[in-house]
Amino acid sequence: MPDAPEPGYGGERLVTAGADDLERAAEAALRPKRLDEFVGQKVVRDQLSLVLQAAMARDASPDHVLLSGPPGLGKTTLAMIISAELGTSLRVTSGPAIQHAGDLAAVLSSLEEGEVLFIDEIHRLARPAEELLYVAMEDFRVDVVVGKGAGASAIPLSLPPFTVVGATTRSGLLPAPLRDRFGFTGHLDFYDAAELERVILRSAGLLGVEIQHGAAHEIAGRSRGTPRIANRLLRRVRDWAQVRGDGVLDLRAARAALEVYEVDPIGLDRLDRAVLNALCRRFGGGPVGLGTLAMTVGEEPETVETVAEPYLVREGLVSRTPRGRVATAAAWQHLGLEAPAGAWGVPAAGSLFDVDAGGDATG
Repeated sequence: MPDAPEPGYGGERLVTAGADDLERAAEAALRPKRLDEFVGQKVVRDQLSLVLQAAMARDASPDHVLLSGPPGLGKTTLAMIISAELGTSLRVTSGPAIQHAGDLAAVLSSLEEGEVLFIDEIHRLARPAEELLYVAMEDFRVDVVVGKGAGASAIPLSLPPFTVVGATTRSGLLPAPLRDRFGFTGHLDFYDAAELERVILRSAGLLGVEIQHGAAHEIAGRSRGTPRIANRLLRRVRDWAQVRGDGVLDLRAARAALEVYEVDPIGLDRLDRAVLNALCRRFGGGPVGLGTLAMTVGEEPETVETVAEPYLVREGLVSRTPRGRVATAAAWQHLGLEAPAGAWGVPAAGSLFDVDAGGDATG
């Protein structure tokens, strides 16, 4: 299912980790098909490999699998890989698509033995469907309700063994009874630059374009630790190289293309920089309330809070305090500005943490 478009950006923000149906179609050709092709997430890969190999050795369906982590890191790809490794088919649905218990019952009752049912955004399942899933996962049965009102009765329907693979970006929203029914839980972390370079080099080969290591390194450094963003930036650099360059993705092409798309060396885009500029240039580093900050950059508070802030906070550029948002010393440095004494993370003049010319703390 497509992620909702980000407010104020029409779903086209280049460094968002979400994806719509068109992008998912473009990603399909780049997805690895087997675990040994999957780049990164070594701990999850190794653990999942053991689970799958043990199940196949017993000729049984593996435990249900829950994959959690930020969008764009490979949860859907891993679900497809699980199905491929088991040599079975994959059924795909999502939490928002299942609004009634009957919707889920129809899917479950049509499953064949050994099939994998992938439920994206599983934390958004409707409560009645969620309760039905508890029984299906644990006892491999669904209770079909026949009739209405006082005369209604539940007829248990046995299900063949199957495996549920749930994906969530908000594992904390999963109720404990549902979370406990997953035999294996894997959390996907952001990728480091070296892993993203490998992703980019592999994707470039599949796209049939020539890329130099310098360009791959440059794209990786601006990809926010997310393969989906790395592949998106790779496609935009490819476009630049084909239209304005010589078709080769070199360092010059990467830098020129990403300048056109306003993605800076650490992956910030126009909105991110607008937030930092407002904090530092307009409000002296803060603290600033969310509403005031959003009004200053011309966006809705929800956009600033959900679109820009997560990455800025993760990178240590912005801090959220009880009094409002504040820019850190790293934010001032990134903008090429000198942080005033007393700014967040910058010692005030004459404080106990000042350091003299000899390198010793004074005070």
